[in-house]
Amino acid sequence: MLETLRGIGGLVDEAALRDAWALPEGELVAALEAVHGLEQRLTALRLALVREVDGRGVATTHGASSTAVWLRERLRISGSAARRAVELAAALDAAPAVVGHALAAATINAEQARVIVDMVSDLPATVGAEVVEKAAQALVDHSVRFEPSILRGLGRRILHHVAPDVAEQAEADALRREEEQAHPRRHVSLSSPRDGRVRLTGVLDLETAGLLHAALDPLCAPTGDGDDRSPGQRRHDALADVCRLVLRTGQLPASGGDRPQLVVTIGYHALVREMGAGMLDTGAALTPATVRRLACDAQILPAVLGGNGQVLDVGRQRRLFTGPLRRALTLRDGGCAFPGCDRPPRWCDGHHITAWHDGGTTTLDNAVLICGYHHRLIHTGQWQVRLAPDGRPEFIPPAWLDPTQLPRRNHYHRRN
Repeated sequence: MLETLRGIGGLVDEAALRDAWALPEGELVAALEAVHGLEQRLTALRLALVREVDGRGVATTHGASSTAVWLRERLRISGSAARRAVELAAALDAAPAVVGHALAAATINAEQARVIVDMVSDLPATVGAEVVEKAAQALVDHSVRFEPSILRGLGRRILHHVAPDVAEQAEADALRREEEQAHPRRHVSLSSPRDGRVRLTGVLDLETAGLLHAALDPLCAPTGDGDDRSPGQRRHDALADVCRLVLRTGQLPASGGDRPQLVVTIGYHALVREMGAGMLDTGAALTPATVRRLACDAQILPAVLGGNGQVLDVGRQRRLFTGPLRRALTLRDGGCAFPGCDRPPRWCDGHHITAWHDGGTTTLDNAVLICGYHHRLIHTGQWQVRLAPDGRPEFIPPAWLDPTQLPRRNHYHRRN
């Protein structure tokens, strides 16, 4: 075998001497496909050798703690690559022979082989060896047309094709096992603030993931032609909108005797001069500009302190757009009033046109209903909002966007 492999190496060296750029297109494509097929054949041989090395305990003889560790050192590959090789070699050895033969013949590639052995190994033991053989053969046949991700989807339903009489019960048993395994592993974590960011990580069970999609998806669409947020940024903002909505409902359990609220603490002079920082009750620092924006939100409790730490204001009720005033604001604007936005009222905040801390009153003629995304946009100062003589809100774009700065209105909720 070793002489044969050395001969193959010599032939590869000979082929490599010819520059790829000089190949005609047809020969270039054919050469690529030939190299890919040769790679799969060599992968099958490599995995067979790995399996034999593992079975003989060569790693232990050489003083390594495992075959994966030995492969990492011997072949100078990563530990994860070495573990995958050992696992796939063992899985191929245990799988129906048709899978290994297909890889050795380059009928399938290594990724497809991984999918097939995963799928057949997940079949319940009660189906019997004959059904497992049929399933493996069917997936090998499908591999001619489908790449690994599609093949995996087909694999989940393979029993419906090869053994429909047991498929329904087997699928129900598999789903139950998945749920039982997923539930204890569920978690969500928030890291400590760093560089103005907090990392959100976690693993959701399928039901919770479905709930999250149902809540976020309606809010993830672009809000208009000027919305240049990435999909990830839109999901981030949608999650914030969902949290605001939940806080607004008042349905959450009490915390320390109070209904849940986001508390922002800031010195009075820092707030007025927009210098210094505000502080969330979580300990995270915020700029005064962000605090001023948050102060518009009925679910934010601003704690404004004097120079000696005396509490000057803790969200006086007259600051908030609640009750009849909120209903009147909803009737007038119908939803987010920013031009082109379709966000409904329940996703919106009441925004003081003249800021409350600048002496603005909490009245209908100093208010506009606006969604979280456009609320942040307004507080950047580029767009201006005012009430027109007919009492409807209109927005003045920045000069760089429209040199004429022609006022714009939202015609989605109101046609006039």
